[in-house]
Amino acid sequence: MADKETGARARLQAAERAKAPVRLHTFLENIKKRRGLSRHERLRILDQAILLLEMNYVHLPLKRAMHAINPVQRLKLLKYRLETKWKMEDEMQFHKRLLEIFSSLRDLHTRYLLPSPFRHQVAFLPFLIEQYYKTKEDDRFLVSRIDHKHFKARSSDPAGASFTEGVEVRFWNGTPVRRAIEMNGESQSGSNVDARFARGLDSLTIRPLRTSLPPDEMWVDVTYRGLDGKTRTLRQDWLVYEAKPQPLATKTSRKKRAAVDVQKTKINQIRRELFAPRAVPPQKRYQNIFYSDIRRVPLKKLGSKKSGDRKFGYIRLFTFEVGDQVQFVDEFKRVITADGFPQEGLIIDVRGNPGGRIRAGERLLQLFTPRRIKPELFEFINTPLNLEICQDAPEGLGLSRWVNSIEESVVTGATYSLGFPLTSEESCNDIGQVYYGPVLLITDALSYSTTDMFAAGFQDNNVGVILGASDNTGAGGANVWQYDDFMKAIKKKSKSPFKALPRDTGLMLAIRRSIRVGQKEGRPLEELGITPNRRYYMTKRDLRKNNQDLITEAARILNKQPVYSVSVKPVDGKKDSIEITATSKTHRRKDQRTKILRVDVSVDNWPYKSFMAQRGILRATPVTFEKLKPPMNVLVQAFDFDNRLVAAYRHRQQ
Repeated sequence: MADKETGARARLQAAERAKAPVRLHTFLENIKKRRGLSRHERLRILDQAILLLEMNYVHLPLKRAMHAINPVQRLKLLKYRLETKWKMEDEMQFHKRLLEIFSSLRDLHTRYLLPSPFRHQVAFLPFLIEQYYKTKEDDRFLVSRIDHKHFKARSSDPAGASFTEGVEVRFWNGTPVRRAIEMNGESQSGSNVDARFARGLDSLTIRPLRTSLPPDEMWVDVTYRGLDGKTRTLRQDWLVYEAKPQPLATKTSRKKRAAVDVQKTKINQIRRELFAPRAVPPQKRYQNIFYSDIRRVPLKKLGSKKSGDRKFGYIRLFTFEVGDQVQFVDEFKRVITADGFPQEGLIIDVRGNPGGRIRAGERLLQLFTPRRIKPELFEFINTPLNLEICQDAPEGLGLSRWVNSIEESVVTGATYSLGFPLTSEESCNDIGQVYYGPVLLITDALSYSTTDMFAAGFQDNNVGVILGASDNTGAGGANVWQYDDFMKAIKKKSKSPFKALPRDTGLMLAIRRSIRVGQKEGRPLEELGITPNRRYYMTKRDLRKNNQDLITEAARILNKQPVYSVSVKPVDGKKDSIEITATSKTHRRKDQRTKILRVDVSVDNWPYKSFMAQRGILRATPVTFEKLKPPMNVLVQAFDFDNRLVAAYRHRQQ
């Protein structure tokens, strides 16, 4: 037994040593000894990048118009110089030029992914910096977390000894920190001003080398104001850390109906691995995808003269990168309907969520609304190669729906195909509403990809209020394919234009763009993103006290919304009968018209009975299905005084 324990301990220590960070200078010295990409390999990468952008990239017309760029011509010039010059430039310079071209697209879905040794490496500083607002016009930046395991400071060094969580960062290598963040953001591909700044801050101390080159400087001088009010400057070396992909993320990344920001996904992984998370009981977590909590807000903060507090449900949703979207939605449903979980208001926080499975995001919406969810639509750009892909792709990809409209573009000259949903309308509505309290969604400029689509669906289907910690979301509206997906799509062709990339170089591309529905029907999600209903400015207490002020503001909004409930129960001893109950609660007298007026019952989509509520309440009312044979699909719908559908319940009568 002792030998087994010793062996296990040795393996653990070896694994920790393998993951031990090294200084950036050491890492760069080591990679100089590796064989670089040959001229032929570089030309292969350029040829395939040109092909993808010219023939498959769905946002190319939009990007050319909005940013006045010509990435295809830049790639062709780079190829020409590589073909005509006898001496090749340094490989790092080649990577830099490609990254600059792809960065000019300002599209985090469309990227050049560096090969090994950069693939799994992340450059980082052992602390995090976050933004808060003293006033709406006065933002500040403080150190929110420190990785004490890798933060090395001499006890005799006052700058290191007083560098603690909560200190305010003033300058970055002598540059005002806000300007340093803006400059970093210009190279981070954010599609709008808010997104660029948010990504400049997010990657200020964590930079995945798969999507960006190592920092130019070997160390950083951070000038900060300490908790004692004194200003000091700390010098900290950049470190490089190996972060292998997590099993769940690897499985999800191969799904065709995915949309994810790979850089933010990696940054979030580093945050989990290197920076101790706040304590959350294991039973409240779900596979690091989300955690649930019950937040209590004092009634006085909600404008009431009464003492005590009111409970709200709170769920922090970190990612849609789930292995099984059915299991994910079922677990989310179980949590929000569990005994003891508050039913008078739910806050869903998707700040920093990089996306993942599109179907997981779109199917989740139905749990919070009585209305029928309409999924977002997706369009191809019309090109001969996209037509070939749709005609010859494996049947399981479901691309044949786009064939006719792409063929018609030869006659009509249309730029884009018709739009079709990736998630069927049936699967977006196969569960129905299970939560009847008001729901509020919190977003920020790092909410991207599938999270953008989730927020768009939340707004387009009138699910609830969106409270934004930024003026916009990340604005990533597309279904993404990895380069391997293109190769597999027409692998039966003997003369496929897609050739294997050298080493483990990668290319990823936005293949289908997302189009909004509802009041903004036809509007692209890319670049434009989601404008929140209300704007919130993070406070210092939010960063230091687990988002207390943010939750209070969300609770104030929810507290003004009506609360409904509809329940259906079987009647003991009567197989052909059910009992219906419906209630409504408003918090202001002038909102009386939002109370329930009537409750309609339909069977298999046919009207069956209708009941009038009294003062917004339908007390336990039996319904007998005479001369109807089970099984039956029973739908109970509650309407307010303005004939608006406010609550619904689906029941399967056996």
